[in-house]
Amino acid sequence: MKAGFLALPLIALPFVLNDFWLTQIATRALILGITALSLSFLATYLGVVSFAQITLAGIAGYTIAYFGPNTVGVGIKLPFWVSIPAALLFSVTAGALIGYIARRSRGIYAIMITLAIGVAFFYFTRQNYAVFNGWTGFSGITAPVVAGTSLRDPSTLYFLSLATAAIAVVLVSLFARAPLGLAIQAVRDAPSRVMALGIPVTTPVVAAFAFSGLIAGGGGILNVWYQERISSFSVGLGPIIDVLIIAVIGGLRHPLGAFLGAIVFVLLDTFAVDLIDRDRFNTLIGMVLLIIVMVAPNGLQQLAADAVAKLRAKEHQSGKSARIKTNT
Repeated sequence: MKAGFLALPLIALPFVLNDFWLTQIATRALILGITALSLSFLATYLGVVSFAQITLAGIAGYTIAYFGPNTVGVGIKLPFWVSIPAALLFSVTAGALIGYIARRSRGIYAIMITLAIGVAFFYFTRQNYAVFNGWTGFSGITAPVVAGTSLRDPSTLYFLSLATAAIAVVLVSLFARAPLGLAIQAVRDAPSRVMALGIPVTTPVVAAFAFSGLIAGGGGILNVWYQERISSFSVGLGPIIDVLIIAVIGGLRHPLGAFLGAIVFVLLDTFAVDLIDRDRFNTLIGMVLLIIVMVAPNGLQQLAADAVAKLRAKEHQSGKSARIKTNT
């Protein structure tokens, strides 16, 4: 029932918003939220903050660019029903590989390892021309046309992004309750006990990173269709930090908070020039992040949940008082 109340307004957005608000705000927030969800998933269920999620999204995006139509003359054009599974496969495989590399790391060490991987991928894409077209990257990337409708059409891309976000959230929920998901949470809470039971710790960690690669890959595919280009700047330190900021604002350990954080981030990024000089955007987002961390250390998701809980408690108390007065 709650999901229905939330879904109805989201489905109605294309009918009430113009193309600017629908594409630049709503669709972009959904795409960023999907990528941030992959980070929140690892933070929530594995207890690891990964700085390599933009790398995984970038791998999927570069795959779409290389195997799809572009204007730089690099790559091999394949049907979209081949390039999309290939992009997801590469991002999942890369996620598993990163998980294997970082399998014994926690806390600051996991952050440093994944950050090093992300920065290394950034410089690799900038220097490699055969596959990534170096500094320039790919431009003129066009989304597929299905049944006569381009997936880059504002309403179509929005609904596709919304459906992908909903599927990602459902998959995270189902995966967390599955035996493998429970094993991942056990590794988060007590890895030594998991090893004492004879369960290898490596397998759940690699599986968690691979699953996060699937989610990040979905966001990467949508993002390259949205931007219609991809380059080394798309996987640089700036986007890496942006995804972390989005997850922290929404609530790093609350998967749904990724989308709340994405909305706030996109609104600030879009209208910062009206609030403060564009060059001061990092200062503005830093101030907002500081305020949110001070007011709601667990992010906007927890703040909203606490507000709803207080409202329900107040309604319950009012109803109880009314019943007492009636009885007396």
